[in-house]
Amino acid sequence: MTRDPADLTVADYLDGAREMTAANRPYLAFLLAEEAARHTTDPATAAGIRASFPDPTTSREEN
Repeated sequence: MTRDPADLTVADYLDGAREMTAANRPYLAFLLAEEAARHTTDPATAAGIRASFPDPTTSREEN
């Protein structure tokens, strides 16, 4: 495990996002995926990452 966030790669962020999804932590997964997308140079890849981990706060239904 790295101690310096500057050493993290896109793959590291995506691994974390998947782990947070498996742990039922969708907002943390979204934040990690968003950081992965920010570090991606290809816009299509970034869009795919964002589509895979949507913001859970925008999909809430009001009761």
